[in-house]
Amino acid sequence: MRTVSKGRRTGTLLAATTAALATMAGLGANPAQAADTAIDRYVALGDSYASGAGVPDQVDSACTRSNRNYPALVNAALAPTGHQDVTCGGATTVHMTSAQNASAPPQFNALSSDTDLVTLTIGGNDIGFANIILRCVSLGAFNPAGSPCKSSYTWTGTDRLTATINATAPKIAAAVDGIRQRAPQARILVTGYPAILPDDGSNCPSVVSIAKGDAPWLRDTHKRLNTMIAAQAAAHGAQYVDTYTKSIGHDICKPVGTRWMEPLVTSAAAPFHPNAAGERAMADRVLAAAR
Repeated sequence: MRTVSKGRRTGTLLAATTAALATMAGLGANPAQAADTAIDRYVALGDSYASGAGVPDQVDSACTRSNRNYPALVNAALAPTGHQDVTCGGATTVHMTSAQNASAPPQFNALSSDTDLVTLTIGGNDIGFANIILRCVSLGAFNPAGSPCKSSYTWTGTDRLTATINATAPKIAAAVDGIRQRAPQARILVTGYPAILPDDGSNCPSVVSIAKGDAPWLRDTHKRLNTMIAAQAAAHGAQYVDTYTKSIGHDICKPVGTRWMEPLVTSAAAPFHPNAAGERAMADRVLAAAR
């Protein structure tokens, strides 16, 4: 962020104190209730969890971007001078520096020396999120009481998903470093991924055909991904934003109105993605970190 005068620092401190007191009093539930005028230019980078895939209303079909995704909510709350949301469904770390499709140039193109806040949600597609879900749902339909998906990834004696997560760590590190090179004054907030399945390791076969033995393994894999992202963020001068903890109890197995993540059959978001409430919950966590 830019250097500010003493008077502005005092005003910012007063604003932050007021916001904190409001939150303690239960008045900070809506992120649009408070604004942080210290942010000059905010850039949002990332994949479908950041773009709000399938969440009405979709304003960019090529990138499955919603006008109610968490970057839009953060932007509305912070009211920066400038804002650019280049999040795009299907993005990997490769698409930070390479075009993803005809309408999605490299996401890093949005960064500049005057960018002072960056959010990044990336890594899920680098480990093959869509293929993992497809395999586990398909195998679980034929062996609901076993752990067929886990077996398919570990039959050689090595957990291939753990190996893939480890191999993705340098890619996350390079993404954070790349942001810093292009936006040296920016505060970088790197988010994790909210809970998809119940945190207690249970499953809900009537909702989605993930086998009983695969559910706790998938939960642990999910946490392992978040832990890796958090470690890389910390090691490269960024701040990790935990979106998992607050999402416990709002997974795909919960009913409409309680869940923040959508199951396979849904019209509220892309399957296995945050719905509007999930995007707002992510925005709340990002705003808490930003302030």
